[in-house]
Amino acid sequence: MQIIPKVLLVNDDAASLLALESLLSEATRAQHYALLKASSGHEALRMVLTHDFAVILLDANMPGMDGFETAEAIHSHPRSSAVPIIFITAHYGDERHRLEAYSKGAADYLFTPVIPQVLQTKVAVFVDLTRKNLELQAKTRELSLLNQDLRVQRVQDLERINRALEQEVAERKVAEQRAQALSIRDPLTNLVNRRSLIAQLEHAVATADRHGGEFALLFLDLDRFKQINDTLGHEVGDELLRQVAARLLAAVRVSDVVARLGGDEFVVLLEGRGAAANAARVARKIEQAHTRPFEINGQRIATSTSIGIGLYPQDGSSAAQLMKNADTAMYHAKQHRRGSIEFFREELNTRERERAQWVAELHAALEGKQFELLFQPRAALPDGAVVAVEALLYWRHPRHGLIAAARFLPDVADRLLLEQVCEWMLGAACAEAARWRAGLAQTATQAARLSKVVMAVDLALLQIRPELAARVLAHLRSCKLPAGWLELEIPEHLLLDTRDSAAVLRQLKAAGVRLTVDDFGSAGAALAMLRELPLDAMKIDRAFVRAIGVERGTDMAAAIVHLGRALGLRVLAQGVHTAEQLAVLKSLGCDEYQGELLSPALHAADMLALLQARCGAPTMQIPQTTSPNQNQAALSTPKKRGQSR
Repeated sequence: MQIIPKVLLVNDDAASLLALESLLSEATRAQHYALLKASSGHEALRMVLTHDFAVILLDANMPGMDGFETAEAIHSHPRSSAVPIIFITAHYGDERHRLEAYSKGAADYLFTPVIPQVLQTKVAVFVDLTRKNLELQAKTRELSLLNQDLRVQRVQDLERINRALEQEVAERKVAEQRAQALSIRDPLTNLVNRRSLIAQLEHAVATADRHGGEFALLFLDLDRFKQINDTLGHEVGDELLRQVAARLLAAVRVSDVVARLGGDEFVVLLEGRGAAANAARVARKIEQAHTRPFEINGQRIATSTSIGIGLYPQDGSSAAQLMKNADTAMYHAKQHRRGSIEFFREELNTRERERAQWVAELHAALEGKQFELLFQPRAALPDGAVVAVEALLYWRHPRHGLIAAARFLPDVADRLLLEQVCEWMLGAACAEAARWRAGLAQTATQAARLSKVVMAVDLALLQIRPELAARVLAHLRSCKLPAGWLELEIPEHLLLDTRDSAAVLRQLKAAGVRLTVDDFGSAGAALAMLRELPLDAMKIDRAFVRAIGVERGTDMAAAIVHLGRALGLRVLAQGVHTAEQLAVLKSLGCDEYQGELLSPALHAADMLALLQARCGAPTMQIPQTTSPNQNQAALSTPKKRGQSR
């Protein structure tokens, strides 16, 4: 790029300005420099603020601000302090004015008439010097940019080298991890292998011996695996093993150990208290998980798992002996019935077979319509008006008679069966509420009173899943029942995972269903959780009601009531059996209560009669769900069975 310096001519006389310009015109035409003109000192000052000049040709004698003042002003500004000035004058030829010019920073002092060659040479010297300075500055800037580019390039090179090193380190780490995994993991399923299992089993033995603890070992073998592998091929067999491993991991806790010994043999190590009960529960979960067919390459493959259970220290004094005995139990399971569970000790097998028989009878009870609902009223405080009716589940067993749900459901691990029972209970309760609503609402007054009585259903058997809201609302629609007539009692422990439950409960709440936390105080729910969820009421756990009157028992009940008030929830008490308990609850400001003191659980006909009396409706008949003899026999049963709330 060509660099063109600038020269400034300053003269108030137009003729002189033109004459000087003509002397320098040849150089300007050759673009050695550009020539700018000013006709006064003030104009010259304005121009030096916006341009950089190689030299200024300044007339010493100008009206207003003369050349000396102009030169002093130009050199006083930092931008133009170093610009050379050549004075040109026809009036001040004495030595005194020349010295004054030099004192003001003049580089030279010329008299007119100016010799053209002298003027051109002097200007050319300063222009050439400026050009060289400008070229030097340009090269300096260019060098600076080059250095900057080099620094950027060097940083980029260093970053690229660093990334390469990091990738190499990561690859080595992955390789080391892979090598480590191969030494402790089964390459097909990524489960713990035999070598690692033996090490963890020996550690469990040492820990149990040191602390007097116990643990359980489940030995599993797939049924019909060889036939599946030979018929469908090894690829299908390998995928089946991978899916079995996934279901095993889903059935146990994160802290439990799942291992593949080889072939179709798996082992689960369960540590902690209650080894026998926990082992049976996990074994049943695994058994239930294998009832669903496996989907592989568009094929549905049905298989089962035979499980043998050994307990330490009861069934072996060492890791090797326990493994052998659990294997023996698994062999007996295969011999007894494929897909069954066997403990190494016979007395535990007897208990497990009783449980399996119980579950089979429950399935038959669903199909044979052996379930019944009894109903217990709930009253408001302090006036005692019936405001709700809770549906309670009973099983009319062919041999044992009427059994409360608390006796036959806690040991059932089959989630599908539990949900089917709860589904029946929800549908039956809604249907009964619809019959009562149709039978009681004879007048506007009765209808108004009845609208305040809701049907409460305990969801203890369910898990709060996304489809729950749709299922509940479907029952209400099929029974043509307003949503406000239904109250769902949700055990506190089901609410602990608010991520899963909040959205479902909001759907139910938006539809008008009432929501109550059941057994509050039994699971340690956080206050933040209760604030998050769309709840209407909280039900005090019966243990706190039972403790009223003993040391600090009343204080605990009072604390729960105050907590409910702070959260804006109604507070309900269950299991109220004495007048003293009721008096305390009333004094604490409890909203509602239920229990034997108010009424035992009643059959549908008796509950309807009670509601008719409370609502002032004429006595009327509704379809009987059980025979009169059954009703009579069951009226006293709940007191003995402990199901009444």
